[in-house]
Amino acid sequence: MTFHIVTIFPEFFAGPFEHGVIRRARQTGRLEIQLHDLRNWTYDRHRTVDDRPFGGGEGMLLKPEPIFQAVESILPERVPGQKVVLLSAQGQRFDQATARRYAELETLLLICGRYEGVDERVAAHLADEEVSVGDFVLSGGELPAAVIVDAVARLLPGVLGNEDSSRNESFSGGEELLLDCPQYTRPAEFRGWKVPEVLLGGNHEEIRRWRRAASREKTERLRPDLTGSSSAKS
Repeated sequence: MTFHIVTIFPEFFAGPFEHGVIRRARQTGRLEIQLHDLRNWTYDRHRTVDDRPFGGGEGMLLKPEPIFQAVESILPERVPGQKVVLLSAQGQRFDQATARRYAELETLLLICGRYEGVDERVAAHLADEEVSVGDFVLSGGELPAAVIVDAVARLLPGVLGNEDSSRNESFSGGEELLLDCPQYTRPAEFRGWKVPEVLLGGNHEEIRRWRRAASREKTERLRPDLTGSSSAKS
């Protein structure tokens, strides 16, 4: 799979993509990441990518011209298996289901917003989707882009050493959306806190049932919005 990231700060990604799963996936050729400096599609002396919003208001907006030219240069012919995503605080929330959907693509191009936002014509006429990583505001789309690349990459075949890892994690419970169950490692007792006996007994069916029940309990306690418990209690 190939990721294209359009940004005014390509150097930002030198750290996030040089470690762990992402680095190994790039080294083995299972993942390709191409960074594109938006300023390469500007033609004035100052390489201007932003301007004041019509109607007044605070801050600056990314201009449509360089973004359109960048995307149309990188993907001159949009074909099935490719998707262009604008990262902004106004977008639909990115979740595990979205990550799985993106993992089926051949190419994903991410547009990193900046300043007070992006000219709306980019969202309306260029991007296939507008996506946010949460209900909060960040300084730009670079951090969300790194998050999305990581979340999607680990779902690609061969990226994780154990394919079951991505199937048994939080938000991967099929029809029932649950957090991952509590996990323990050695020592079996630490400062008086003991690992649940069921995990030490070796009965795999009992362990499976315990983990499922523990996942439900943890989800209801920490994320009741996933189970509907929050609306029931309110």
